[in-house]
Amino acid sequence: MQELTRRVEAPEAIGTDVIAVPAGEPLDLEIRLESVVEGVLVSGSARATATGACVRCLEPATYPVDASFQELFAYADRAAHHHEVGADANGADEDVVRELEGDLIDLEPVLRDAVVPSLPFQPVCRDDCPGLCSECGALLAEDPDHHHDTFDPRWAALSGLAENQNPEKRT
Repeated sequence: MQELTRRVEAPEAIGTDVIAVPAGEPLDLEIRLESVVEGVLVSGSARATATGACVRCLEPATYPVDASFQELFAYADRAAHHHEVGADANGADEDVVRELEGDLIDLEPVLRDAVVPSLPFQPVCRDDCPGLCSECGALLAEDPDHHHDTFDPRWAALSGLAENQNPEKRT
């Protein structure tokens, strides 16, 4: 059994179109490697900062990522045996079998599978973000008293009638 602490850069963006850990952003990894009969059991956690845009006001939003993972990396011969036995009638594996590549473990797909579901579906810059004005698009957080005089369109015909009446020009 071996425990490792590593800081690595995200090789590419990990997340969604709305919010992601950008490429090059540091990922702090706590990793535990355990030798088991089938291969190496890798468990641990990843911490990083995801960035995106607030869905209410479109200002930048950041989100702390703390995702845990556990994955078995099988020895190549064990993985081949699992592929033969684990396939269903259609030839599709029920479980994804990750395997060791020589002495190397490719953690990127495991990190992606752990980080992406931990991200918010609709990120906000703050929980009470008031968003944008639906009439003019003003940022309501900067102007809490922002408002527009509402005009009821049902009275439009009558207000037009009042403006067009001029008693001096009556015939």
